Amino acid sequence: MSGDIRGDRRPGRFRRMLGRLTSSPEELQAEELRQDAEEAGCTPIASCDDRQMVTVTGTLRTVTLRPRAGVPALEAELFDGSDALDVVWLGRRSIAGIEPGRRLIASGRISQAHGRRVLFNPRYELRPVGHGSE
Repeated sequence: MSGDIRGDRRPGRFRRMLGRLTSSPEELQAEELRQDAEEAGCTPIASCDDRQMVTVTGTLRTVTLRPRAGVPALEAELFDGSDALDVVWLGRRSIAGIEPGRRLIASGRISQAHGRRVLFNPRYELRPVGHGSE
């Protein structure tokens, strides 16, 4: 019977190892980001509903300056491994530390704009730069 238990465990480990070896770098990064969000106690972006107060975490994929109604607006796409949302700071042309590849935690009320989730002027905390640093 103990042979059956070991037999059940080894394929699980083997399958996990095989899955990691055959996964793309993007899939591995998405899994890492989902685990980071869970450990930080943040809401996965994919499960955020309109008008909900949330705290989310992830990596900034893009950062652009886009005027909205003649007012400067700094926009960034935040990805957490489950989905992405736009983070927008109205009236800002730049913010120190807000750059592609940077991890952050953002809190605010989710809204919808052009079919995408958006956080306007969120409270945010920049995460340490580097893999696995706390």
